[in-house]
Amino acid sequence: MRNIVSIIVGSVIVALAFNLFLIPHQILSSGLGGIAMMLGIITPINTGILNFLLNLPLLIIGVLKLGKQFICYTILSVVVLSVSLYVIPVEAISTDQFLSCLFGGVISGLGVAIIFRASGSSGGFDILAMLLTKKRDFPLGTLLSVMNAIVVVISGFIFDWNSALLTLVGIYAAGKVIDTIHTSHIKLTLLIVTKKGEEVKSELLANLYRGITIIDGEGAYSGNKQKVLMTVITRYQLAEVKAILNKVDQNAFVNITQTTEVIGFFHRG
Repeated sequence: MRNIVSIIVGSVIVALAFNLFLIPHQILSSGLGGIAMMLGIITPINTGILNFLLNLPLLIIGVLKLGKQFICYTILSVVVLSVSLYVIPVEAISTDQFLSCLFGGVISGLGVAIIFRASGSSGGFDILAMLLTKKRDFPLGTLLSVMNAIVVVISGFIFDWNSALLTLVGIYAAGKVIDTIHTSHIKLTLLIVTKKGEEVKSELLANLYRGITIIDGEGAYSGNKQKVLMTVITRYQLAEVKAILNKVDQNAFVNITQTTEVIGFFHRG
């Protein structure tokens, strides 16, 4: 319930940043939200409707391909954000473009960070990048950077290069706030020793967007056959893992260590 409330609050905060600071000055956010904002500015269609329509195909694919809990939280975020963009009036708080860009970036970054901390996502390019990295060995961060760069370039051609540069500043400010609040660099490695390996594996795969390695184990003293599940999670997912283990196997032995670095595909959200 706490995660659901956080995602709702974070999504409304993002909508406030868009409609009160960025859209009135033709400044875009990063990702698919930025494309929805651009189309909302140059067409009579509301940005909230466009945001939902652009995300809808990715959400449908995500339901089939990504972790159940992650995609459910993402769907909630997209719906709340789209409705909020539709309901909240587009009205400039400040007449200064740069201040609007800076505060819009900071406030939207705050909202996105709250969503990330609740193990969700605001949709858009995050889902697309994760789907692509499952098919090809591309670094997730590089993919997101390229996609956001495309938004900036399109902004320059559609509006003007001053707006494009302000969009870049806004994206940078949002990223800094997200990095400060959502410490996604803190990762944990879990070694779970359990007699209910299949049940634990199924629950983890259904609720977390994480890979799992399974190793056959044997108790040195008892000689009992057990499964050892190894996975890397973010710090904020630890509570979810504990809840799953409490439900499936309260006798599981879990070793939790902080991970310095992960090489290879690892969803940062």
